[in-house]
Amino acid sequence: MTLDWWGLGLQAINVLILVWLLSRVFWRPVAGAITRRQEAAQALLEEGKTAQAKANAALADIAAARTGIAAERDAILAEAKTAADKVAKATLKDAQTKADSLIAAARTAIDRDRNTARKENATRATELSVEIAARLLDRFNTPSVQATFLAQLVEAIADMSASDRAALIASADGTTIVTATDTEDAESAKIERAIKDALGGTPSVRLVTDPSLIAGLELRSGHFVLHNSWRADLKAILKEVENAG
Repeated sequence: MTLDWWGLGLQAINVLILVWLLSRVFWRPVAGAITRRQEAAQALLEEGKTAQAKANAALADIAAARTGIAAERDAILAEAKTAADKVAKATLKDAQTKADSLIAAARTAIDRDRNTARKENATRATELSVEIAARLLDRFNTPSVQATFLAQLVEAIADMSASDRAALIASADGTTIVTATDTEDAESAKIERAIKDALGGTPSVRLVTDPSLIAGLELRSGHFVLHNSWRADLKAILKEVENAG
């Protein structure tokens, strides 16, 4: 087999020319287009990365803002809770103080009313006792009892100072002898004589009757009273009981 070197050479030259033409006419524009597309894609990619970075930064800002808002909200809620707790405690304390004051006032009022009722009951009971005693003693108002009261009155006059007796004798209004019951003339004369002798003079003496004495004799003048009766004794007992209560 014989090779056609000239033909091979021409074909090789044709191939070289074709490659040159392709590189000049086709590959460079295509490569340029590819390069431009790559550069555009890279620019888009960089722009996307920048946008993503901005978006990430915005998201970070939003997250930080949310965190700050949440923290501020928590702080406001905590402050509000603290203030509410203080107000609640103050209100509760004030209410407790008022309640304690009301309870103390109520207890004081109850104790006062109880003491008043007890004193009133005791006073009423004492008054009833004195009234009953007066009625019972009235039954024992006998001449011997009257004589005992006369002796006690004479003794009381004797215990007075001389100046007091002299004042009674010199009294312009005279001296009144009060008896619990009416006395007969002889008994009245006996009483007047005993009083005059006890006073040591001749005063103006008159007898009057006061049944409320129950029993006894009392000496009275314009500025002086010498109590000597069961009524006076019962009043003294009643006064002592009231003072003791």
